[in-house]
Amino acid sequence: MSSQKGIGINRKKAAAYIIVLLVSLSIAAIIIETSLNSSNSVKIVRVACIGDSITNCGYPNMLQTSLGANYTVRNFGSNSSTVLLNTEKPYMYQVEFTLTKHFLPDIAVVMLGTNDARADHFKSIDNFVHDYLLLINELQALESKPKIFLVKPPPIFDNAFDLKNVNLVEGIIPRIEQIANQEGLSIIDVYAVLENHPEYFPDGVHPNSDGATIIANEVYNAILSSETS
Repeated sequence: MSSQKGIGINRKKAAAYIIVLLVSLSIAAIIIETSLNSSNSVKIVRVACIGDSITNCGYPNMLQTSLGANYTVRNFGSNSSTVLLNTEKPYMYQVEFTLTKHFLPDIAVVMLGTNDARADHFKSIDNFVHDYLLLINELQALESKPKIFLVKPPPIFDNAFDLKNVNLVEGIIPRIEQIANQEGLSIIDVYAVLENHPEYFPDGVHPNSDGATIIANEVYNAILSSETS
């Protein structure tokens, strides 16, 4: 019995070492890529797409195609992550946020809040503004001083995840607007353009390719508008 327990502990240690190694390699790759871009005569604009599984559904790839070769778009989505810090998976504590900061983005697109609309998480909604500001402040403190866009997440339709659209509309989105106004940040309203399109969300939450395309287009237009204004 004790030998089996020892094997289990060794496996956990090995898994932890592997995770640390992979994160270290990812950070090294990002640092090298950033250095190469800095030495390039053509300025490459680094775009970090921060979010949860909705970001992982593919819009960053589409955004890269739209923006073209003078941009490097990276997907830093972390499935099931929240803004709120007292949940099982706050985004600020995930590897993806560490990688985001090492990426030193020129532009940061933050689309979080959907998982905070889960019934049990929403009980802590009064902490949302405080916790979101902590995340935003870490981005603002980066050497690259990124332009930050806050995204109103897409609507939530009937789903099996206990995610409530009413919580998104009445609790999450107004607080995102409050933060944007307080910090002077731009907002991208993905919610409005997808509100009447449940057909783009097969499971009620995650967009299909059509939905992801619309999200990518909204982000693309916001980035271009900010650069020409």
